[in-house]
Amino acid sequence: MQPRNAFRHIVTLFLALTLLAAPLWAQSQPQLPDPGRTSLSREQQEQVGLQAVGEVYRQMPVLPDSHPVSQYVQQLGRKLQGVIPAEHTWPYQFHVIPQKEINAFALPGGPIFVNIGTIQAAENEAQLAGVLAHEMSHVYMQHSAKQMAKAQWTGLFAGLAGAVLPQSGLGSLARMGIQFGAGSVLMKYSRTDEAQADQVGAIVMYRAGYNPKAMADFFVTLEKKYGRGGPQFLSDHPNPGNRELAIEKEIQPWPQKQYLPSSSAFAQARQNAGSVRAYSSQEIAQGAKQGVWAQQNRKSGATPPNLSGGNGQVADVSMRQVQPSGTFARATFSGLSIGYPQNWKTAGNSSSFVIAPQEGVLQSGIAYGVLINAAPNARGSLDQATEQILASIEKDNPGTRTSGEIKTIDVDGVEGRSVLLSGTSPLQQGGQALPERDWVVTFEHPRGGLIYMVFVSPERDFSQLRATYQRMLDSVMLQ
Repeated sequence: MQPRNAFRHIVTLFLALTLLAAPLWAQSQPQLPDPGRTSLSREQQEQVGLQAVGEVYRQMPVLPDSHPVSQYVQQLGRKLQGVIPAEHTWPYQFHVIPQKEINAFALPGGPIFVNIGTIQAAENEAQLAGVLAHEMSHVYMQHSAKQMAKAQWTGLFAGLAGAVLPQSGLGSLARMGIQFGAGSVLMKYSRTDEAQADQVGAIVMYRAGYNPKAMADFFVTLEKKYGRGGPQFLSDHPNPGNRELAIEKEIQPWPQKQYLPSSSAFAQARQNAGSVRAYSSQEIAQGAKQGVWAQQNRKSGATPPNLSGGNGQVADVSMRQVQPSGTFARATFSGLSIGYPQNWKTAGNSSSFVIAPQEGVLQSGIAYGVLINAAPNARGSLDQATEQILASIEKDNPGTRTSGEIKTIDVDGVEGRSVLLSGTSPLQQGGQALPERDWVVTFEHPRGGLIYMVFVSPERDFSQLRATYQRMLDSVMLQ
């Protein structure tokens, strides 16, 4: 073989091997999975997240974004976010709560909060990056939205400018696995959710240059140190199995790389965290009852400006803004039709329906309007089913209680039950929540199943709306 031909042969062979090897190399690179679909749009998830953020700043202390510890966490979070493809990323936010206990949580749409205690518990930057990557992955995979879809509340987001329409702000969040209480935010994820967040978080860490095993190391360290009675973080993030083994198996086929060492910025942030006045969960819970944190967050500048004008309060709505029209239209819902003021809006699905004025629907819940719900699986007598409905409403809406006797009422010739409730309106005046009056009506549909209606208004305006609400009830026609 001539030297020139031999050289050409070698080059051809080299190119062929290179082309064959390229796909194999590409396949071994970890790629973020398709997050799937939910019935909630991005805008709706971000709306729920904004609603939840408002609750965080009312019920918990938060460090201002200008604080050195907050700035470090934001810098680390942005580094992780940078490896997520633009078509699947979210408007992530990163905030720090001055709380002693170890915890971190992610809200729909991107807000992520991490406790000071978590920063102090992390042994290196990779472990803290693992916590953030794990939380970011819950948002990426839309776990809260998927949980709400399972609860069949997704139809409530149609119409009314995408506002949140379940029974109350806290009730709607609870249906997405988000609960406020005991000085913390409780997120309820399944073990399948946790396994997915581990897998996706490992990919995010790897692509950002961190050892994915550090995420499992942090969880395992907490489990060994605290056991089953450990921090809320372990309760919210149940172990899907052997985390270390699962992650090691996940990363085994990935190309080996030199991982980033822990930075001096992490060491400085950890030192700064030690000088922050941190609170226990009991102190935070007590402060929330007294309204301390809403005021403190506003004063420190921690409350974001997009939360109700930056003062943490919900603007008042006047009766003039929601005044019902004397002209009625009709809407059909799950075996009944009902008349309603023509200038009000409707939204819902086969299990839940809302009729409300545009201005009466806020980020934190419904201030004016009517909620109609079907409970096809209600058990027992009408009285027993009514008691179950009232108990559910009181559970989902802390502070709500029965304020009168349960009376018999007629709904299109069918016997029903009527009771008044007192509670807290999403409207505020002078920084204080207004009292709310709810009128609950329950009845059994002739074709089976229970229907219950909740007429909502601030207590101050209920008497003016009572005639309209009564006219709506009298207009009900069962089909």
